[in-house]
Formats: sequence, C-alpha cells, structure tokens
Amino acid sequence: MESVLISGEYITLGQLLKMSGISQTGGQAKFIIMDGRVKVNGQTIRQRGRKVFPGDVVEIDKSKRIRVNSEE
Repeated sequence: MESVLISGEYITLGQLLKMSGISQTGGQAKFIIMDGRVKVNGQTIRQRGRKVFPGDVVEIDKSKRIRVNSEE
C-alpha cells in the first residue's frame, strides 16, 4: 500500500489523485472519480471535492491503495 503525506487537515479526492500520479490533470481525475472507480474506506465516491483525511484509505480500480497520512 502506498502512503501519501499531506500538510493540512485534509485534501480533496481530486487533489489526491493528482498528487499520487494517478491522474495528470484535474479533468482526468474528475472522470476517474465520476466513473465510480474510486473508493474511500470501502465506499464508492463520485465527488472529486470529497475531503480525505489522515487515516483514510483510497482504492483506485480495485488495484491501487493509498493511505493518507499527516506530516504533523
């Protein structure tokens, strides 16, 4: 499982996909999310503005898992 460090209280799902290299642009992230390919803590999410917090696990296409951690 990959780990991503964030500096703030949360990051949006779209930003996380760009930061982790899953998508190159916000538009690409939007389509990945809207297609139902992303789960947060086991629940399918279709809003790219969904806040993701440290401790959350994001799964993309049932193959890539990312745990969000805080730098603090």
